[in-house]
This record gives sequence, structure tokens and C-alpha cells, in this order.
Amino acid sequence: MRHASEIPRLTNTGLWAALALRGSEVRDHGLQGSPLDLEDLATPGTVLLFPSPHPPDPAATRPRRLVVPDGTWSQARRMVQRIPALRAMPRLALPALAAPPDAARLRRPTIAGGMSTIEAIAAALRFLGEPEPARQLEALHEAGRERAMRLRGTWTEALS
Repeated sequence: MRHASEIPRLTNTGLWAALALRGSEVRDHGLQGSPLDLEDLATPGTVLLFPSPHPPDPAATRPRRLVVPDGTWSQARRMVQRIPALRAMPRLALPALAAPPDAARLRRPTIAGGMSTIEAIAAALRFLGEPEPARQLEALHEAGRERAMRLRGTWTEALS
């Protein structure tokens, strides 16, 4: 579920993940004149990748579909608060993960421990027992990060 402001960004890692993972799709939220149909997301086994104080036990029921809000932290939070279908979904919350240093980021996180969408999806897949797709997404993220750093002229600084 991509926030409309992410559409023009070359660093939109949610799109990268969707293109890399078979069976994925991107749905855009916030486009003028384009109502968002999320009725099919109410099916059993669909979970929202989003923090929760009471997440379901992933071992009890293995999710069949993972919905991931894609945007800045505040955009993702607002999407979950404002879209009833997302608000009603059971959540998959990841354990606290160590985030890479700021120098190794595509974008500066707006919250402590924040990560890009592709990093969150990879962490969720690893958490759910899918290490190979997680590794592939992590490699894709690293390649994108290296290219972005080279374009910014910060690649050599990160190596030293």
C-alpha cells in the first residue's frame, strides 16, 4: 500500500520489493479520483506489517498475505489510522532490530530504529521463516544503497 507521495521517488523501496517478489502488487493510496478498493484484503490470513502492542502470534497462524504500508513513518501511520480496512487487520509486529548507521541509509529515518520498506519486508520474511527471499531483498537494497551513495558522492566516504 504505497502513499501517493512515494510514486515519483527513485528510492521507493516498496516498489523495488514488489517488483522482486512474485505475486506482489502495489496499490496506491491518496491519488485524486482513484478510489482504493481493499475489500479483498479482509480475507483470513491477511496481516498488516505494522507495530502493535498486541500482535497475533505468527506461529499460531501463518500469514498468507502481508500488507505493508509504504511511505514515511508518519504517512504509514496515517494510512493505518485513516483506512478502515488496514485498521481492522491483524498485525505482524517485528522484534526490535538494529538499524544500520545513518551513513548506510537511502534516506534518513524519521524515527529511531526506522527502516525502509524493503528492509522491513525482508525482516518480516526472515521472521516468518523465509530466509532466501529475505536475503534477495537485502541484496537488492544493498545494491540500490550503493548506487545512491555513488550518485551522491558519498560512496568513498562510507568505505573509509
